[in-house]
Amino acid sequence: MATTAETGRHRRRYERYAGGDPEAERREFEDLARDMMRVQARNRRAAGGGIARALHAKAPVGVENARLRFHDDLPAALRAGFAQPGAEYPATVRLSNASGIRQPDRVHDLHGIAVRVRVSPEESHDLLASSHPVSHARDAREFVAFAKAMAGARNPVTKAFGLLVKLPLAVGWGTARRMRGNVRAVTRRVVGSLATETYWSRGALLWGNAGPVRYLLRPAPGTPAAAAPDRTDPDFLHREFARRIAAADVAFELCVQRYVDERRTPVEDASVEWKDAVAPALPVGRLTLPAQDLGSAEALAAARRIEELSFNPWYTTDEFRPLGNLNRARKAAYQASSAHRLGMRFTDDEPLRNRLLAPVATAVFGLLNRFVPWHRLPPRLSLLNLILLRKVLRRHNLHDGGPRDEGPPTAQTVPAPVPERLRTERSYDGQYNDLSDPAMGAAGAVFGRNLTPVLRPGLFDVPNPVTVSRRLLHRETFLPATSLNVLAAAWIQFQVHDWVDHPRYKAGERSVEVPLPPGTGPWRNTPGGPPESVMRIAENRAVDRPGGGCPVFRNTVSHWWDGSELYGSDKYTARSLREPGGGAGLRLEDDFLPAGPHGIPHTGFHDSWWMGLSALHTLFAREHNAVCGALRAAYPAMTEERIHQTARLVVSALIAKIHTLEWTPAVLGTEAVRIAMRTNWEGPPRTWPTQLGLWLFENRARTGIPGTLPHHHGVPFSLTEEYITVYRMHPLLPDDFELYDHDSGQRRETVGFTEIQSDRAEKRIRETGLANTLYSFGVAHPGAVTLHNHPRALQHFERDGEIIDLSVVDLVRARRRAIPRYNDFRAGLHKPRLRSFEELSPHPETVDRLKEVYRSVDEVDTMVGLFAENPPRGFGFSDTAFRVFVLMASRRLQSDRFLTVDYRPEVYTPLGLDWVREGGMTSVVLRHCPELAGLLPRHTSAFAPWRTVARTGTGDTT
Repeated sequence: MATTAETGRHRRRYERYAGGDPEAERREFEDLARDMMRVQARNRRAAGGGIARALHAKAPVGVENARLRFHDDLPAALRAGFAQPGAEYPATVRLSNASGIRQPDRVHDLHGIAVRVRVSPEESHDLLASSHPVSHARDAREFVAFAKAMAGARNPVTKAFGLLVKLPLAVGWGTARRMRGNVRAVTRRVVGSLATETYWSRGALLWGNAGPVRYLLRPAPGTPAAAAPDRTDPDFLHREFARRIAAADVAFELCVQRYVDERRTPVEDASVEWKDAVAPALPVGRLTLPAQDLGSAEALAAARRIEELSFNPWYTTDEFRPLGNLNRARKAAYQASSAHRLGMRFTDDEPLRNRLLAPVATAVFGLLNRFVPWHRLPPRLSLLNLILLRKVLRRHNLHDGGPRDEGPPTAQTVPAPVPERLRTERSYDGQYNDLSDPAMGAAGAVFGRNLTPVLRPGLFDVPNPVTVSRRLLHRETFLPATSLNVLAAAWIQFQVHDWVDHPRYKAGERSVEVPLPPGTGPWRNTPGGPPESVMRIAENRAVDRPGGGCPVFRNTVSHWWDGSELYGSDKYTARSLREPGGGAGLRLEDDFLPAGPHGIPHTGFHDSWWMGLSALHTLFAREHNAVCGALRAAYPAMTEERIHQTARLVVSALIAKIHTLEWTPAVLGTEAVRIAMRTNWEGPPRTWPTQLGLWLFENRARTGIPGTLPHHHGVPFSLTEEYITVYRMHPLLPDDFELYDHDSGQRRETVGFTEIQSDRAEKRIRETGLANTLYSFGVAHPGAVTLHNHPRALQHFERDGEIIDLSVVDLVRARRRAIPRYNDFRAGLHKPRLRSFEELSPHPETVDRLKEVYRSVDEVDTMVGLFAENPPRGFGFSDTAFRVFVLMASRRLQSDRFLTVDYRPEVYTPLGLDWVREGGMTSVVLRHCPELAGLLPRHTSAFAPWRTVARTGTGDTT
């Protein structure tokens, strides 16, 4: 058996990576994989059918019952893994024409063989070979360039144009001449039978301790020659093979050629033939396709199953891993091509006019914005400005949090088929939202990045975060956001609990110690604990990464907009929240959430629990059950499981719609943002200037996102550390609350935050009632997201056995998660750097305090800078934070399969889609608290201040 160390030595000895290192090469291969999907799309348009394989689209022969047997006298040097003397394994064989378009067999073409050798349920090996000793391409770039040049070519004229014009423009005249020569050498031959062809591997692979080899499959001795082909029959290769195998077995001899040296038997250059005189072909086994009737129902069913398979040379073991640039690219390219063909991955070509004109328009707006910010332009121009800015941000500000595949790639088993139920329902943990990449966005996936991380351990405590908190964040006087109500504050926490959660060590296990600055009194880090001179903050659990570097963190909940705060992020939690006996509804007790441990309700996510959060959880748990009731009535044959899963889809989509169309425009109160959010969900205004502008510069934005194709913009979907940072909106929370009776307008009581949080929240909401709670929060203002307005209650906050100052925690977390400081943060989002504190804040007192705390404007913490920045008129937070929102708001919708391609009646049911289309926050409130009908705002969002009730018996209002 080849060891990992031996495999690593083979990599270093024989392989050279494009871009200089495996990770750079991997990124290049991902781009090439997307190019191959575009080739498939062009071939589909040319052929007028569905998506086929990028290459080898037509398979004259598919056989499931073949056998591969290694010879009894297998040389000792070639005995490795499954290759052992006399070992025999079942195999599946697909014989194909090489073109990406299904065309008559009379067309000159290369041919191929794909063999899947099944060693055990856990191990198989895919052998892929073509009917020419070498590849027409030296490496992956040339291979993809050739495929793109020939994409859609069906007749001699288009093929000649591809070979003589497109190909030289892509790879150069000399390389194009060599590639055309290789192609001509194979396509001039007349092929009479696929059984009489020899098939050579494309490049080398490792063969245990024997090192690199190439393999070939040639007709076994005694194979009858082919008769003259019937060139009038478009499927003569199939018919010839069917006649042949009906009469006798068809067999091929498996041979290997061993590596000699890099000049005569190169690993990286697939266009160089390993000549038999240098590397003799050594027979090692025999592949037998038993005699059978290919026209039988059984054989036809087998052929159909084979067409659904995805072959990949990387479906093997590390002892037999493919080698060389072309082979390394095949892992990503074949996976993408297969997923695209099977409807699990999508591509959407940007029109040429957009690619040419959008950069010009972006430059024009960039120049204009130096003098007139986007938010001061007329609304339609603001919208176009934002859409072009989003294109820039997508191109420059989407980064994977860590390599999702190994660089270099490693061998893998054949992926398990997609669980059928997960095609039409969300999984518990977010897996299989993207069917081609099941782990994308699932619980446990790492957070991505919008900016290059900047880890500065020397500045972890500079300036002291306690000093920053006390001088710049501490709430001295409550500063209200008068355009909003407290439900808006509760809502964003409700949403963040769905999206993000960094795992933490338990209190006392592993902590960050923040020294208290001189003059600051002692701190108790645990309830009843001793006074200390440091604050202890439980550390986040980072992902172990070889070689260290910037920390990477996993999300314990799914990254998708899937209502996990209601439904949980694992199977056990999700099942425990259901009604007894597997009922479709969520468990409620007297229409409130059921009691859980320590007095906290039993729900999907209940950290930092308080009365406002409880109200929204209760409201949407009731909404889920209302959807279940409507589905039962409309579809009596639907099972309880199906009702539950459909209701979850409906409620999750409704929440996404409310956030997009109601909460966001309420917090960012400008006409341009209102139009932009409506454009995301429903499409842009139907005015001709808007439609023309989008047609010219961003055609994809001409429709709303729901119902379109998923699009990850070149980076696997995840939420980002920067996104989490800009959603640090704790100032929204007041310290004191007044609870009212919605009917009489009488004040029931005034409470502090500590009296309505943790286990005290449920007792209070049951006593107050949901309608009174919603009304009380609906008529109260949250705090403004600004400096000097952090809730006092959260600066001495008990959580999981520790006492924390949440404002200090937020500063510490951002620094240790390598979030760039504010000036670098805004520069990374394409805003001009600040040269002085005076440019940051218009308030002299704030500027003085900033100078007192920080040595330079470049040192200002990101959260402090975002709070200090003067926001656009109507905005509840800064324009810098808004740039992250511009990027991620549409991405959360556009990457989600259940909000794009599977947002359709077959999945949601017609009733479900109607429920989302007609629903909103107001309709949800009124469905469960109809007595509030006269109190909700008439012409605006339910997150705007509600009408207050005149107190009974007086002329006063509350």
